[in-house]
Amino acid sequence: MATIYIVEDDVNIREIERYALKNGGFDVVEFERGSDLSAAVEKKIPSLILLDIMLPDEDGLEILTDLRKKKETKNIPVIMVTAKSTELDKVKGLDMGADDYLTKPFGVMELISRVKALLRRTERVAEADVIRCGCISLDNKKHAVKVNENVCELTFKEFELLRYMMLNEGIVLSRDKIMDQVWGFEYEGESRTVDMHIKTLRHKLGEAGALIKTVRNVGYMID
Repeated sequence: MATIYIVEDDVNIREIERYALKNGGFDVVEFERGSDLSAAVEKKIPSLILLDIMLPDEDGLEILTDLRKKKETKNIPVIMVTAKSTELDKVKGLDMGADDYLTKPFGVMELISRVKALLRRTERVAEADVIRCGCISLDNKKHAVKVNENVCELTFKEFELLRYMMLNEGIVLSRDKIMDQVWGFEYEGESRTVDMHIKTLRHKLGEAGALIKTVRNVGYMID
């Protein structure tokens, strides 16, 4: 049975999340503060963390950053939960390493659907340690990218986007497909988000950025 850690200071929301997840067949452990989560993670790594951004002792994004910095916790699936709803807030959380995003208020069925979908994605068989496309090499274990043996610094989501495209080399990927596989959910303004990340990714890859092709009215491909 998958164990879900809930980090939420609002008792009513936490109760709804607990009820939904337990009925969905998950084991649930609740925390009111980020400090309590840190201590628990050292003892047991959960299958997924449902993390509120606005907490009394520590910002949820700071907690997320700490999780992604540590070898033991960097791959834990994290769904951010917040009352904020602008596209900028979503992109910020995702770029910092969140796997998905729920905006309050949300429905019980939506919560369960998101959790199950994320767990399915993370349970897939791991890809080869190193993927190559032209002069670009991507190391999954080291979470590192090189262009002509020169290190290329990417954000978490830029790395995920590049990896997804490299795993599908020569295949045209629609914006919707990229959104579903890299971000894991749909929200208003998704096309702009994908386009923005493609633009910055091309820039950081330098000359190798030309390998990412725009397919008019469809999406992108790397070839």
